[in-house]
Amino acid sequence: MAVCLALSIALVLVLRQNRKRELFTGETTPFAVATHRRIDSHAHLSVGSLPQVQKLMSRYGFEHIVDLSGGTPDTNLAAHLEQAAASNGAITVFMTLPGVELRRPGFGERIASMLARAHDMGARGLKVYKGLGLGYLDQDGLRVPVDDPRLDPVFDAAGRLHMPVAIHTADPRAFWEPPGPANERHLELLAHPEWSLHGQPIPSWRELLDELERRIDRHPDTTFIAVHFGCAAEDPDRVARMLRSYPNLVIDTAARFPEFGRHPAGKMRELFVEFQDRILYGTDLGVGVDPLDIVPGSSGNELPTVDDVDLFFSSSYRYLETSDPKIPSPTPIQGGWTIAGVGLPPDVLDKIYRRNAVRVLRLASR
Repeated sequence: MAVCLALSIALVLVLRQNRKRELFTGETTPFAVATHRRIDSHAHLSVGSLPQVQKLMSRYGFEHIVDLSGGTPDTNLAAHLEQAAASNGAITVFMTLPGVELRRPGFGERIASMLARAHDMGARGLKVYKGLGLGYLDQDGLRVPVDDPRLDPVFDAAGRLHMPVAIHTADPRAFWEPPGPANERHLELLAHPEWSLHGQPIPSWRELLDELERRIDRHPDTTFIAVHFGCAAEDPDRVARMLRSYPNLVIDTAARFPEFGRHPAGKMRELFVEFQDRILYGTDLGVGVDPLDIVPGSSGNELPTVDDVDLFFSSSYRYLETSDPKIPSPTPIQGGWTIAGVGLPPDVLDKIYRRNAVRVLRLASR
């Protein structure tokens, strides 16, 4: 038994090392990158991951990447900004809303002051995690809604400082359904059972989206990036209505190609063309210090291989650039169905891939 266990451990270590060589050395087959220049407007980078980030950017055709995991001036924001500086301007860093601060009275003004400090340090946006609305509590142990008036100073400050707010509200609608084989996100929930929201004392998916809309409406001078395709990839009609209703709203594509890609290609093409100035290409890519620590959109129980990461990028590129009717899902763990490409015109592609991000993030001024 002990011998078998030792052999099993040795085999796992060998496989991990092979994946390491495959993913992050020059021994892999070159990835066929199209001529498009791209900006990834939605990534999560660990401090110390710059060597891996630079290899990924080179392999998959990115000129710039946005790190939404910057922390705060009182935590690790300075380290994230140092890493961005070492990238020679290829990384933009966002401060993250500190949920722990909501447990103390007066959090709105305090976080607004923190945001101003972050701006002076070099942060260029604010990231709001899904904990706002789903889990953050105040000093009385009560849920803090997305549209809680006590947070108004934070979002007003973001507008004054010209810092876009990348906000994640709610989660995939399937997470509210009972987990199990009948749930279309079964594999994802199997790997992450803690992500299931079924039966929890929280608002419904629609109620959270309503809170988000009230928040956006209350701050017309603040640019909101509703990540994950407006936080409502399951309902493109709602996303389109939101974009028509709120001129200060932008969306990104991060980690939702399987969801919006399952809708009719003609309908989605019309949406992309109508809102071509307000959609950002994003991935939700996670990159850690260890070369094995990479999360392409969503993670499972298996370590990703170079084929997994190639599929993640190539399928999203094919969706936007071609009219292929059956493109493999970029993240099969989020659903095994294929997606149908929208074949966008070159000028629209360039806006979504990079020009919109240049405008929203004010990259040209830097």
